[in-house]
Amino acid sequence: MDDEASYICDACGEEIVVPVDLSAGEDQEYVEDCPVCCRPSVIHVELDHSGEARVWAEPE
Repeated sequence: MDDEASYICDACGEEIVVPVDLSAGEDQEYVEDCPVCCRPSVIHVELDHSGEARVWAEPE
């Protein structure tokens, strides 16, 4: 179980590392501004049964 994961920003192509809140449920979704280009993205987090996170983003 890792408490960090990464995604690629759709706007600027940078890899962004985000913290993962393992206590927030298996399916999470929130809006966050890219720390590089400042454009908002919808961040999706899916946790499997072992606690591994799959994270991806799409433009808001």
